[in-house]
This record gives sequence, structure tokens and C-alpha cells, in this order.
Amino acid sequence: MNFKTLSTKISAFNAGIMAINLAVFLALILASAACKSPGATPATTTVAPVADTPPQNSYADVVSKVAPAVITIRADKRVRMPQQSPFSDDPFFRGLFGNRTPQQQPQETLERALGSGVIVSADGYILTNHHVIDGAQDIKVDMNDGRTLDAKLVGSDQLSDLAVLKISGTGLSYLTPGDSDKVRVGDVALAIGNPFGVGQTVTMGIISAKGRSGAGIGSGNFEDFLQTDAPINQGNSGGALINTVGELIGINSQILPGAGGANIGIGFAIPSNMARSVMDQLLKGGKVRRGQLGVRIGRVTSDMATSLGMSETKGVIVESVQPGTAAERAGIHQGDVITAIDGSPTNDVNAFRNHVASMAPGTEVTLTILRDNREQKFKVSLGEFTAQNTKTGEQNETGPNAGGAGKLGVTVEPLTPDIASELNLRPGTQGVVVDSVDPAGPAAAAAIQRADVIQEVNRQPVRSSADLRAAIDKSGNKPALLLINRRGETSFVTVRPQQ
Repeated sequence: MNFKTLSTKISAFNAGIMAINLAVFLALILASAACKSPGATPATTTVAPVADTPPQNSYADVVSKVAPAVITIRADKRVRMPQQSPFSDDPFFRGLFGNRTPQQQPQETLERALGSGVIVSADGYILTNHHVIDGAQDIKVDMNDGRTLDAKLVGSDQLSDLAVLKISGTGLSYLTPGDSDKVRVGDVALAIGNPFGVGQTVTMGIISAKGRSGAGIGSGNFEDFLQTDAPINQGNSGGALINTVGELIGINSQILPGAGGANIGIGFAIPSNMARSVMDQLLKGGKVRRGQLGVRIGRVTSDMATSLGMSETKGVIVESVQPGTAAERAGIHQGDVITAIDGSPTNDVNAFRNHVASMAPGTEVTLTILRDNREQKFKVSLGEFTAQNTKTGEQNETGPNAGGAGKLGVTVEPLTPDIASELNLRPGTQGVVVDSVDPAGPAAAAAIQRADVIQEVNRQPVRSSADLRAAIDKSGNKPALLLINRRGETSFVTVRPQQ
């Protein structure tokens, strides 16, 4: 074998390998440069999201821990119903009694309410809804171990729809109310109760919203509901809403029913922080005491902020001040815009009302107020909330050329003492009364109604149709801020006059 020839061939082979490697390297460099060039389209890489925690496939451990503390409540109420003779409208039988209707004894009937409750202490205190036990003479509690116990009403608060019961016992399974302020929209929630009396049932959903209130949900009193799509039905009232670690975050209270009362996935629970506060007061004093400012407030809309010359939409507007209240004594006026309480910004009517009510009567608070677009601070010593103090010659102008009234789509007439009396207005109330409303006009769009009294336009008093016309004309194409008095209740609305 010629080793010299073999060596030469091996060297040539190695040189070829190096040339190939160099060519590949140069090709990679050129490809990289092309990707970075201005016209190049970058390559995309899809990365699968990585879950923070593995998915939870079962809540059995949580449910087994909390279920013994959720019980069934049966509340009986005896009602006397007046009875009418079936022959009361028959002239013949009426004649037998001297043309008098025979009187029958009222018949007593039994009304039975079914609900749920949550044991919140080892010695047998129970949280439930006021509406579950309202008016009941006999209250029974069905425990999960099969026992039925008598329950005593410790205290009840209709304004929050909460009640506290007591059963005899020691060492009972119980749930301690958690911190509902830490609950987030999107958190998983479990509802536990006895719907329709079928037995203890657990349903799952999420927290859909916080701070819910308004007509069609609760009683219209003090509402700060957690909204959930965990199915809640009749019999769930007073039951537990818990998170995935078994903390009590709410007391199930209401549903927004669909057609025929069906569940449509919109349920409401009283947050545990409110429940704890009410329970503590009921246990200590048998009733709930709430602070009160003594004002009626409304939401500040963007149009309203423009009318008031505000640089941004914020705060709540004072629509009326009740005489003799903390607000009047502190010098708060109708039309003031409250932007903060004790330095905490406020933009929601319900949240502001709940904040004030959560403080004890006599508490001193500092309100930040915009008046004539100037910021001022007022110190107010809160009064006490009670149920009683919550109730606390020109021609009509018509036609398209009727000035201000025509631009609003209303006809008005002077407010005489006789009309004011018919409308239950305070003596001395001044303004113009709405006689008719064009259904297609801007006033109708702002929910102004016949018999409403327009007292102010853009914070200027209105005493006649001429005053109204001048004030609306002065507004030009900007929204006009109207102070409306509806049977003694005042509120601000904004209306964009038609041009």
C-alpha cells in the first residue's frame, strides 16, 4: 500500500469537510442578517401558557370541612286570615240576617319558611337572613347529624337582611367570617344550603361582581352584595358562600330570577365583613346603630360635571339636605359635590352611604367638597340613622317656539300654593311645575315627568316660565343642570336642550 497516497487523500477529505462546515456557517450568518433586515418578517414562536398552580379537580376536602356548620332553618308563623261568608253577596241570605253580613271568626293558618344558616361559634350562634325568620313564632334548626333543635332569636336587622339565632350546644362545628374585602372578581366560590328542601347542596361558580345594589335586588336599604353565578335557589337564603380554602365570605341572600322565578345565574350574598359588623352589634346591644349625614345624594355624570364646570367627573352630588341633621349643622348645601370622606375618594352613591352607615353615631368625619368649583373641607359629627328620617298668573308655553320649555320638550305653569299643597311640597317651595312632557323630547329622555317641579337651572333659581326660558337659552348647546322636586324629594338631572 502506498501510504503517501493514502495520506494525501485523507488530507483532501478533511479539507472538504472544513469547506462544507464553513459554507453552512456563512449561510447561517446570512440568514440571520436577512431576518434582522427592515423588510424581513420575524419568525414567531408560540409558547404555551404555564399555569401558576395545577388545576383543582375536586373541592371535596373543603366541603367536608365546612358542611357541618351549614344548617337548615324552619320558621313557623301563625297568621289570622279574615273569612268571608260564601253567601255574603246573596240578597236572600243577607235578608235572613237583617240585611247584615254574617260575621265569621278569623281562621288561623300556619306559614312555614324554609332557609339555611351558618353556625359561627362553637357554642351555637347562627347567622341567617332576616327574611327567613321575620315574624316567626317557632324556629327549628335541622343539624347535619340528624338532630332538630329549638332556636332562639337573638336579634334581627331588616336594613341589612341579617339575623342572629342561638341554639344550645358546645363544641359545634362552625365557620368564622373571613375578610370579604380581599375577595376578587373571578375568584371561585361555593354556595352551600338547602334549596327547595331537597337537602344540603353545594354549587360552584365565581365572584361575578362586587358592591352590587339597586332596585330589583334587595330591600333598597344597606346593600353591598357580592354577585355570584354559583346557583342559589329558594331555601339557600342564609346559607354560606365560601372560597376554595373554606373561609366564609358571604351569606347568601337574594337572586335575580328569570321567567317564572327560574335561576339565571345571578345570585347575591351579603359580604362577611358587613355580616360580622351587624352580628357584633346585635350580640352586644340587640340592635344596629348607624351613622347618618342627613343628605340625599346622586351620581355625578359627565354631563353634570360639564354643567358644573368640573375638570373631571368625580364625587357624589348633594341633591337635598334634611333639616336639623348633621349635614345642615355643618353647613353642607344642596348642589355641593362630595369628592372624599376622611381623605378617601368617593365616586359611588351606594359605597358612600354604606361607608357613613358603618360608622357609629357621633363619629367626626372630614368631607372634601367642591362648591362653585372650589375645594373646601368640612368637619361633620354624624347623627344617628333611624327609619323615620329616611322619608323624610302666566299661561303655559307650548310649541316649537316656546323658548326654554320648548327646548326641553315640556310645558310648564307657575307653582301656586294650591298646587304645591296637592304635590305634598314644603311651604315656600318655589319653581315651575311641569304640565306635560313630549315623549320624544330631551326632558322625557332624562325621566322628567308631569307634576315635577323645576326649581333651578344651572344652580340659578327658576320662578317663572320666563326664568326657565332665559336659563335654558343661556345654556346654549351645553347640557343644563336641573334641580327637580318630585313630591318633596329633590334630585339633579342633566338635559341637553334641543336646538
